[in-house]
Amino acid sequence: MSFTCGIIGLPNVGKSTIFNALSTSSAQIANYPFCTIEPNKGIVIVPDEKLYKISELLKKNNPIPTRIEFIDIAGLVKGASKGEGLGNKFLGHIKNVDALIHIIRCFRNEEIVHVSDNIDPIADINIINTELCLSDFEILEKVKEKLLRQAISGDKNAKKKIDIVEKMIIGLNNFTFIKDLDLGKDELEEIKEYNLITIKPVLYLANIDEKDLGNYELNRISDYAEKNKSGFLFIVGKIEEEVSALPEEEREEYLAAMGIGQSGLRLLVKSAYSLLDLITFYTTATDLQAWTLKKGKNAVEAAGKIHTDFEKGFIRAEVIEFTDLIEAGSEHKVKEMGLLHVEGKDYIVRDGDIIHFLFNV
Repeated sequence: MSFTCGIIGLPNVGKSTIFNALSTSSAQIANYPFCTIEPNKGIVIVPDEKLYKISELLKKNNPIPTRIEFIDIAGLVKGASKGEGLGNKFLGHIKNVDALIHIIRCFRNEEIVHVSDNIDPIADINIINTELCLSDFEILEKVKEKLLRQAISGDKNAKKKIDIVEKMIIGLNNFTFIKDLDLGKDELEEIKEYNLITIKPVLYLANIDEKDLGNYELNRISDYAEKNKSGFLFIVGKIEEEVSALPEEEREEYLAAMGIGQSGLRLLVKSAYSLLDLITFYTTATDLQAWTLKKGKNAVEAAGKIHTDFEKGFIRAEVIEFTDLIEAGSEHKVKEMGLLHVEGKDYIVRDGDIIHFLFNV
């Protein structure tokens, strides 16, 4: 299973520019709305300092990093939930991602039109978020009608679901995302089948001009994100695109010359990974390889990420924690110090665990 982040926002906010910088796939860019019709997809390596430290200590060459998928979804406009600007089609694409990267335009460029003819980041955010809420609202209204018919027929589970759906409808009517409502795990499980948009985690990404560092608008967006329990980053999209076209060895030097400490894209990929509540574990049976896993998953589920045979025939997991490897300095020393521990099926995998799975087919 791959994890995907959908890049959303109004037209002409720099979504395709940032996507190109992330994936260097040269998505079409133009100075008009709806240039992107079908979503562009790019697989991006997740920066991982632990992987290369493990590689060094275990003397494993050419380690294989984990990856995350980004999808550049066409710009939404006011009225998208009613089909404006091919809105229904674009909203359909958003339903299929795991998290949302919401790009907000904070740069001024007279050559690139703004759909509202005015740069107002919070107003732009509200346009998109209103359409996402309306889309979910309409879905839940239809769901409620169906559940009411089932409840009249004596379906007890339908009655239970109606309470949850009504709670969500009230929230959406107040333009509150479902993710920000006080829903328990059981309630969230009940509504999973509806594939709602506003239940997904969100990171607000301000696309700024290099002259706008410290801009007042950034503080407004940051406060908005914090209030709505979402992530926030800013990025100079045009510079990041230029940097991504350079050879690897020249990128840090270019960023330093521009007065930028580290790549915003690097921070974005890490933030997206964290937004999805993911961790990384490692295997070394042949090559050193990083694997992606949802936080809270157990050893059997981790084994299944590698191969179904590992999951079906699971016997035990031999685990070295990353911090123990750093302390010991080598795998041999880890074993000598008694830091390798043997775990069963229910062991909850931690970020940085180096695991050798024993299984019987």
